[in-house]
Amino acid sequence: MIAAVVLLVAIGIERGAELMVSARNARWSLSRDGREYARGQVLPMIVLHVGLIGGCIVEWWLAGSFVPWLGWPMLALVILANALRWWCIGVLGRQWCIRVIVVPGLSAVRRGPYGRFPHPNYLAVAVEGAALPLVFTGWITALSFTVLNAVLLLGFRIPAENRALGELSPDVAGGRSDSDRASDRRDVDAKGS
Repeated sequence: MIAAVVLLVAIGIERGAELMVSARNARWSLSRDGREYARGQVLPMIVLHVGLIGGCIVEWWLAGSFVPWLGWPMLALVILANALRWWCIGVLGRQWCIRVIVVPGLSAVRRGPYGRFPHPNYLAVAVEGAALPLVFTGWITALSFTVLNAVLLLGFRIPAENRALGELSPDVAGGRSDSDRASDRRDVDAKGS
């Protein structure tokens, strides 16, 4: 179980780094008259991610075991998901934040993973949330996180981000059509997780 502890400590350090980057970027965005949307969604997302780690600890402690045919592929998915997450953070630069903050005058990001598919950061979150518990056969945690994450993302977070991104000055002031703006919103993500 030493490997499980090392993995969770590494994920914890990564989450701490994300929170530091997010706090710095939020200060930057708000100092430039950024407008925050869906403020009430941050706490449930934090609780869900803390629950993911907590669920892994409990489930791995009680019944976890490393089954190579499952554990190795899931570990690879965790690593790939985190690579995608940090690619998203790097591409968005100061625009990345766990909060939904849109800075007037900034344009939608269309490069990197944001030019390939909508909300790539949330793809990384979904993959990691399902794969991390399964590294040590945490089926209950994987299923619970996946369902709750889908409810939060699809029911609340992504619609809120799409509304916020729809108010980006160049798109709204530029006389672009609703379909053009909808296409743009699918290509960008105002925050990461």
